[in-house]
Amino acid sequence: MIQAIGLTSTPRKELPRAVDDVSFEAHSGRVTALLGTSGAGRTTVLRLMLELQKGRGITYFRGRPLHRIAHPNREVGALLGEVPGHPARTVRGHLRMLCAAAGLPVRRADEVLEVVGLVSLREARLSTLSRGMDRRLGLACALLSDPHALVLDEPTHGLSVREGRWLHGIMRAHATQGGAVLFTTGDPKEAARIADRVLTLEQGRLVADQDVADFSRTRLRPRVAVRTPHAARLGALLTKEARTARRSVEIVREGGNRLSVYGSTCAEVGETAFRHGILVHQLADEIGDMGPMAAATSTPSRPGEGEPGEEDSGDSAEEAHGVDGAPDHSSPSSHTNHINTTDASRHLTPRPPHLPRSVEAGTLPPLPPPITVRPASNPLRPVLYELRRATGVATGYVTAVVVIVVSAFLAAVLAAMGHTPQPRLLAAWPRELPLPPAAVGAGLLGAIAFGDEFRYPALAVDRGPVPRRLGLLAAKLLVSAAAGLLLALFTVGCDLEVLYLLHGPELTSVPGDWLPLGASWLGLVVGCAWAGVLAAGVFRSTSAGLAAVVAVPLLVVPLVQKALEGPAVRHAIGFPMRLRELVLTQWPFGGERYVEAAAQVIVQPEGGALLLSLTALLGAYLLTTVRSGVR
Repeated sequence: MIQAIGLTSTPRKELPRAVDDVSFEAHSGRVTALLGTSGAGRTTVLRLMLELQKGRGITYFRGRPLHRIAHPNREVGALLGEVPGHPARTVRGHLRMLCAAAGLPVRRADEVLEVVGLVSLREARLSTLSRGMDRRLGLACALLSDPHALVLDEPTHGLSVREGRWLHGIMRAHATQGGAVLFTTGDPKEAARIADRVLTLEQGRLVADQDVADFSRTRLRPRVAVRTPHAARLGALLTKEARTARRSVEIVREGGNRLSVYGSTCAEVGETAFRHGILVHQLADEIGDMGPMAAATSTPSRPGEGEPGEEDSGDSAEEAHGVDGAPDHSSPSSHTNHINTTDASRHLTPRPPHLPRSVEAGTLPPLPPPITVRPASNPLRPVLYELRRATGVATGYVTAVVVIVVSAFLAAVLAAMGHTPQPRLLAAWPRELPLPPAAVGAGLLGAIAFGDEFRYPALAVDRGPVPRRLGLLAAKLLVSAAAGLLLALFTVGCDLEVLYLLHGPELTSVPGDWLPLGASWLGLVVGCAWAGVLAAGVFRSTSAGLAAVVAVPLLVVPLVQKALEGPAVRHAIGFPMRLRELVLTQWPFGGERYVEAAAQVIVQPEGGALLLSLTALLGAYLLTTVRSGVR
């Protein structure tokens, strides 16, 4: 069961609150509709429930708030707006990535694809999906972890009638198996057709909480929609015949050649038109919406009210508000001829709420098989998720190819120009550039690791658009470091090959001090990758992450150079020996060489600046994580 208590959005300057003190319950085994017009606060209520928006109030999912649930995506399946995935990712790749995030086996992606009918489109890109297919994929994402509750924001918006019926069947099947379903809609007829309970929102407040039978009785009325070029004449004839027969009939002029007739049938209206030779272009049964205030006014306030013998009170309330059942009755062109007699038969008798309402065939659509085994927490799960995220789109591959080509070209140009030291020649790093291409590429890959997630979020339920968990950060740092190391090795290898082909072996000899040079090179590339990850995580942008990487040599290095004026490198010489004398231990396997190489890297201006930047960015990330309350 879902229990929302006192949901209130943050004030918006001089504007009223989007949601103000909304409380309700959505029971297990039932479909609950949150009904309201555009701007009533439906989406804001869902975002407050899922803790995606700041505000007051709390929501319990089977007795626990969302931030107290270890794996929220296994408790709640949500569909809010468009599918929040990278447009270049495939349908199957997107689901497999979410499986890794939730700790599910990869076969689960194929199971939900088969249920929602997207098996033939599993290799299609998200950007190529139609509106209907996008809704199906969103529902597959919501059902992926076999959640107890489904929270859907206008799930049928933009769908065809057939697709809408299929989606309604999925919702009904989930409720039939004991789950809780909460969905928003702006169509009262859809709410009455699908839901077991209807909650009505108006201007951010809950104005009605009704069973579907009460909702249909007080909010909806059957009518006959008529379109004829002689609308005024036909309306007068219907009024005259109703007075003669002493029947309750209400006729509403909708403007132009349209009429809405309440309290009659298509057969009666058609016979009247035929007898008087009136041409009719349209004659159809419809359901009229009386508006939210009529439903709220007619809602029984105490148990025992609203019995069949007291239905006249609801009718009088409808008449007191001037409600006639037409959607656009408030327009100036509307005109009402109302015969003031009572006829309880004009109320709509809804289908009993316990009967299935899924599809026309009368059978509920299949659901994905239940997940009987809940896997334990796996520390490698974030790493698997990050690997699938990074390899699921071509951005990383394209970036690596461009970096390797640019680096090889620069190495060839620098070799032809001469006067470039061999270490810079192998790294393709002219003095005019603040960073070599490999470092810039590694920083860009690191920035994309968080930047694309904030731009195309995938884990919407798990504590925000992108969960700021430390396990996920560690996975991103690990994967970005591996990508940076591979990029550094490939660029140097390709530069050596190009230099050997163009100039022979004289420019490709291994330097004598290759160990500190290699450590400096790898440390620079990995440090830039980490700076991109942390900066993009702090500033929520790929551009900000790349800008932080470029700012290290341009802004931080000059400051470090002033602080380390003088021959700072010489202080690193003999540092391992002094450290060994201090701790009274012997370095195994010649470890003093590696310690000395690391010390020389740190005391370099670039190394010190990069270390200072990483420390500041990590502190900022941890601060924002603690402030957001994520562990």
